[in-house]
Amino acid sequence: MSSTRVEALLAAMTLEEKVGQLGVFADMVRPFNPDVNPETNVRNADQVLDEIRTGAVGSLFNGYGVEAGRRLQKVAVEESRLGIPVILAADVIHGMKTVFPIPLGEAASFEPDLAQRTARATAVEATASGVHWTYAPSVDIARDQRWGRGAESAGEDTFLSCAFAAARVRGFQGDDLRSPDALLATPKHFAAYGAVAAGMEYATVDISPQALRDVHLPPFKAAIDAGALAIMSSFNDINGVPASANAWLLTDLLRGEWKFRGVVVSDYTSDMELIAHGYAEDERDATRRAILAGLDLSMQSGFFANHLPALVESGEVPIERVDEAVRRMLTLKETIGLLDDPYRSLDPAREADRSWIDAHDALARDAARRSIVLAKNDGDVLPLRSAGQRIALIGPFASDRDNIEGCWTLFGDKSRYVSWEDGFRAAMDDASLLDVVAGCAPEAQLDGGIEAAVEAAARADVVVLALGEPQNYSGEAQSRVQITIPPAQQALADAVAAVGKPLVVLLRNGRALALEGAVRDADAVLVTWFLGTQSGHAVADVVFGHYSPSARLPVSFPLASGQQPYFYNHTRTGRPETPEMSEFKARWREIPNEPLYPFGHGLTYSRFEYGDVELSTSELAWGDTLEVRATLTNTGTRAAEEVAQLYIHDRVASRVRPVRELRGFAKVRLEPGERTTVRFTLDLDALAFSGADGVRRAEPGTFDVWIAPNCKAGKPVSFKLGPARG
Repeated sequence: MSSTRVEALLAAMTLEEKVGQLGVFADMVRPFNPDVNPETNVRNADQVLDEIRTGAVGSLFNGYGVEAGRRLQKVAVEESRLGIPVILAADVIHGMKTVFPIPLGEAASFEPDLAQRTARATAVEATASGVHWTYAPSVDIARDQRWGRGAESAGEDTFLSCAFAAARVRGFQGDDLRSPDALLATPKHFAAYGAVAAGMEYATVDISPQALRDVHLPPFKAAIDAGALAIMSSFNDINGVPASANAWLLTDLLRGEWKFRGVVVSDYTSDMELIAHGYAEDERDATRRAILAGLDLSMQSGFFANHLPALVESGEVPIERVDEAVRRMLTLKETIGLLDDPYRSLDPAREADRSWIDAHDALARDAARRSIVLAKNDGDVLPLRSAGQRIALIGPFASDRDNIEGCWTLFGDKSRYVSWEDGFRAAMDDASLLDVVAGCAPEAQLDGGIEAAVEAAARADVVVLALGEPQNYSGEAQSRVQITIPPAQQALADAVAAVGKPLVVLLRNGRALALEGAVRDADAVLVTWFLGTQSGHAVADVVFGHYSPSARLPVSFPLASGQQPYFYNHTRTGRPETPEMSEFKARWREIPNEPLYPFGHGLTYSRFEYGDVELSTSELAWGDTLEVRATLTNTGTRAAEEVAQLYIHDRVASRVRPVRELRGFAKVRLEPGERTTVRFTLDLDALAFSGADGVRRAEPGTFDVWIAPNCKAGKPVSFKLGPARG
């Protein structure tokens, strides 16, 4: 139900003013970077202000700054006929001025509370800069690592993604949506954007209704349940119907089944793209199809402004549908307090206050080190010594600051970025023992680069290779055929490895990679992702043992690129590969059906022992709950954190079930010799799935359950779920 104030505004509006509230356009009054989407950034500031004055604009995006924000809001409130304020949005994905790890990296922490804290800090900075609304979080499930936007997601697992989706919404929005530091969240991209064929950006999604419901939709529902009031539609089609004009998705499911009462905004010109899809005949037809399907706001195309009035006048679009969309937009503005205080989050004193920087730098450093995965540590080569050890830091990212932030960081304060070299020098007792050599550029050889790197390696006690992907390899429109280290870097690694010194690899990456040669065979491998502002200090904390790595992989690292899409929770096959037999089984000719590093994998600087899994009962009655527990012991010599993971497998069902499914996780810190009991609870919902009829339910039968350090480890125990009561 909307308020009397919203209804009064709606009643007073002309059709053109109503349509104006449904338009979202680039903020050319406060453009942060005119080079982003240059083909559409042709609207100058005076034109935008004139449109605000006539009520033709309801929202602006991707600008920041309080002074100009107050200027444009003054025009909206004092010079437009109805005085309706503009809502100011931006792509603030994983940090504003302070940049936190990319969402995929932060998901590796297996700490949703950490994501909530970094989202809260992001909201504080964004709202201080004059932003009300962020187009985040991305809650897509990324099962194909060729897809570039997996960097914005929480990885391949639905359970983990749901936890992070909810946490980020709570962090962005805070406890009170009317607070000046509350930032509206927008889970995206609705829906199944991560399921594009072959990992090709913007491609088709051909998917069963069951996989859609069980894998790709739950994170959106989790975000809505956490309080999200906006949803962004995706570019892709779903089984032939583009998401931005998909009535089943935007109306039947979202509004009907889920009772969502917020707004649906198109992704950038996605309503325009209905024409290229071949789903709409022309601009007018695209506008009609999109709004009738349930799209409320059109971003940047201008289609609603250009065609909705005529469509309403002709009767092709009922005025009631337009009113419904406008009512939602006005209610959104009212909900965040904008109708009462148009200058909310436009406070010059808040913008000038820099006291939050130290606190946010400390959080950025902690978040970054908690996101680093120790994938390999043969011979305990790590941690390195901060004194008395000559170290060669070699690679294109050793001193680099241009590839620290990762994709979708539009507003970061680059003056505060800490390189790996900076971090190493600050952590070492004698920085003269550090040799730094680029060796090559991220994608090209350097004259004499390999020779200089080999000489530095020969002088060193240990070599640290700073390798990986440039940040432009990840993000929108950055699909890759081969998810490998660029050839110039691989050649550098192979040459340096031939020197024979202990070798540590630091991977900077936005996806799981297929590692080869010397990179794969290094003594130690740290997966560092793109860690943001405090990258150098965070990596040094882990490399020199000031922090024991505690992160786990939220994506499976394949043996080869050709395994994609590869994910741990694949369904069982009638011919599984077994140690006893591999011919005519589910495998590739060249490699087994296994990962290099499995989902959930990660090492620490200690050792943990898992006791036998115990159940509160072996016969679970319908509707009851089951406790699953195991003893965890730190058998090593230093304090560390372990991520205990709960997996299940439904042995026999009406639809073939995955080999394992994550159903719980707990990060536990133990001192040397300390032990604790980790406990999880399973209920019917944890055992349920969508049947052939599309209805989600559990089925009686036998289930296996593990508490293990990753998806490939541990010994299962079993229990039986009894028949439904009544």
